[in-house]
Amino acid sequence: MSKLQDHIQNTLDQSHPHSDEYHQAVMEVFDDVASVYRKEPAYRRWNIAERMLEPDRIVRFRVCWDDDKGNIQVNRGWRVQFNNVLGAYKGGIRFDPSVNESVLKFLGFEQCFKNALTGLPMGGGKGGADFDPKGRSEREIMRFCQAYMQELYRHIGPNVDVPAGDINVGPREIGFLYGHYVKLTNRWEGVLTGKSPGFGGSCGRTEATGYGVVYFLKNMLKAHDQSVEGQRVLISGAGTVALYAAEKCIQEGAKVLTVSDSGGTRVFREGMTAKELASIRTLKLEKHGALADASCGTWHPGKTPWVSAKGAIALPCATQNEVDGNAMKRLIKNNLVALCEGANMPLTQEAHDQLIEANLLYGPGKAANAGGVAVSGLERSQNASLQSWSMDKVDTMLSGIMADIHDRCIAHVKRRNGIYPYSKGANIYAFKKLAEAMMAYGVK
Repeated sequence: MSKLQDHIQNTLDQSHPHSDEYHQAVMEVFDDVASVYRKEPAYRRWNIAERMLEPDRIVRFRVCWDDDKGNIQVNRGWRVQFNNVLGAYKGGIRFDPSVNESVLKFLGFEQCFKNALTGLPMGGGKGGADFDPKGRSEREIMRFCQAYMQELYRHIGPNVDVPAGDINVGPREIGFLYGHYVKLTNRWEGVLTGKSPGFGGSCGRTEATGYGVVYFLKNMLKAHDQSVEGQRVLISGAGTVALYAAEKCIQEGAKVLTVSDSGGTRVFREGMTAKELASIRTLKLEKHGALADASCGTWHPGKTPWVSAKGAIALPCATQNEVDGNAMKRLIKNNLVALCEGANMPLTQEAHDQLIEANLLYGPGKAANAGGVAVSGLERSQNASLQSWSMDKVDTMLSGIMADIHDRCIAHVKRRNGIYPYSKGANIYAFKKLAEAMMAYGVK
């Protein structure tokens, strides 16, 4: 490692111990920007590296709520407001037992770079709670959302921090959260995105992240004289991002071979049909059932998509660190052409390094899955102007934003053996944009 990278790692070890996910995210960025950092004395003079590592603030609070049996439950809630030099903090809320401060710091850090790439005026933040909604009734989820907002409302606002949904926080949960915010503040304002279009939400927000992944993939393949049409695609996950990525792939003429959940992978050897996708969506999104219960395709219990089928395109859309070194070796051996991240940091460090070394097309999450936050930004614009845009208009704008993100990823890098290094390009572009704003602000 370089002197800068050693310094960054030492700083992380001292200031952010026991934060493995956060360390991984930070070191991936500074591995890519080290040469740029060394060439610009102003970055060192303004100590951009250390300033960029520290969130503006981390709010941690207790969330107490009553379950259906009258028992008082206690969870932990957070909001990491990472950096607002480019705009009000913007980032999702995640409810999952895996949520902890390290995960939220990594997500908030990544969000700063992702939002910078969109070109929209948004800073980076992230929040959530270690609440597990699985097996909970709708009333219990409502009471938890209200208890979470009981503290969160003090720290957010349309020009301060504008949260959105994330894992296990969809339109229903956003509705519960927003309803309680309005009750607490007596203000109807664009403080949350991901709302229903019926009360201030944007058409296309639910589809945005999944669609955006495929729009980025299209631009990446086009830049290398290839097409999505006819490609065999492996998708992990069976949530909103995965299923809308599958939908857009099918619309573009690709063959979707897999979707998955924690129980295993469902394989479609000749490609999933639109009818089969609809049945999976009903099962997973409406009934919250297990993918094992589906009646289409073949079920591979305990298996991941990466070992269940062979495809030229991989779209990991489940969660962080889901693709390890062994899985990446198998993907490369099976003639992988391109990988686009629908989830945040789905590759382990070993898998990431193997993919970079193989010099294959790689759309990093901070670029490829920015569609969700991009449409959240468009929702803010609609709220501020008291307008509601059509699905066609939002989708056209999303496609354009993803094309712009693609172009920004290659603005500061050259091809390596015929392939653009998208991950490095995304990190350099976003880092320079953030650093320039930080220096312009002075010591903040």
